[in-house]
Amino acid sequence: MKVSCLQENLAHGLSIVSRAVAPRSTLPVLSNILVATDNGRLRLSATNLELGISYWIGAKIEEDGSTTVPARTFVDLVNTLPSDTVSMELTIRNQTLNVRCGSFNNDIKCIDAQDFPPLPPSELDDGLTLNVENLRSMIQQATFAASTDDARPVLTGVLLEVEDDQTTMAAADGFRLSVRTAQLSSASSNQVRAIIPARALSELARIIGTGDETISMTLPANRGQVIFRGTDFELVSQLIDGTFPDYHSIIPTTFATRSVLSTGALLKACRAADIFAREAAHSARLRITPGSDLEPGTMEVSATAAETGSNETIVDATIEGEAVEIAFNVRFLVDVLSVIDTPNVAIETTSASSPGVVRPVGRDDFLHVIMPMHLGR
Repeated sequence: MKVSCLQENLAHGLSIVSRAVAPRSTLPVLSNILVATDNGRLRLSATNLELGISYWIGAKIEEDGSTTVPARTFVDLVNTLPSDTVSMELTIRNQTLNVRCGSFNNDIKCIDAQDFPPLPPSELDDGLTLNVENLRSMIQQATFAASTDDARPVLTGVLLEVEDDQTTMAAADGFRLSVRTAQLSSASSNQVRAIIPARALSELARIIGTGDETISMTLPANRGQVIFRGTDFELVSQLIDGTFPDYHSIIPTTFATRSVLSTGALLKACRAADIFAREAAHSARLRITPGSDLEPGTMEVSATAAETGSNETIVDATIEGEAVEIAFNVRFLVDVLSVIDTPNVAIETTSASSPGVVRPVGRDDFLHVIMPMHLGR
């Protein structure tokens, strides 16, 4: 293999694929990044057997070939090289990759590419076409609610459902639930129901962060995998086996009180309350008071800590229904308000012991359910 490419392109590609490198593995090759020529471009790939990421960069190919390079050494080296052309040449006999850039000359000991896990076939049919903007937004508004506790693996994933021309992502951790829907550009002939690891979707959102093209999603039959493909990248993830809870039964269908208020003002109030709520399992009290003909309604967000002190913030609100007092994990409120992009937000409550529902005002494609906490005295 003999190739050359720009240092900034190589560094960017390595920063993307290196996130799939296995930090500790009994297989040494999983700590390496595959570097291979592929139809006139350079392919960089890494996998931990659960998540695999490939990224293609433009390169001048003089001789085809492939090898696997120790990830940490390669990434650190490329990041220190000057912004110039990087030339790489592999000596197959001893699997040594010579990396030159400007006055820098380096030899890296590699592992044969034949030891690297096989990559998915390049041609896969029956893929769904997803709009990048919708996909990024869906991932952002769903994955944060997934569990980080491996005791219930199903809840560490995001349920993806596709039916006709609608796709839905749902995530829950036992204390909160996020549901985000979007319309597909064309109806799907197949129904899809799969649980994708939240981490894989977060990495996907990071890769497509600045893209504006469409993404292809494929679920190969009997492989237990999902494959996302873009112009310059491919992400492969194992699916999570199991049955996702019936989240529809968790969503309240009625409410006694609906409060509409500024998203930004409520987010600031919740962040302030969280400073004092840390000692009390992040519990904050919401005291909702309807207004009158002369005065607006209010939502008072408060938190008390035995050692730190107390905090109260009053936010003006338009309130339909009766007064109510309820406690939530304020960290959960901060999380959901941070991903809502509408100026105003609605909070629907029924009683101190019933779940609350958070919705962006003016959009019906997202909702978030939060379980209440015990109201202390």
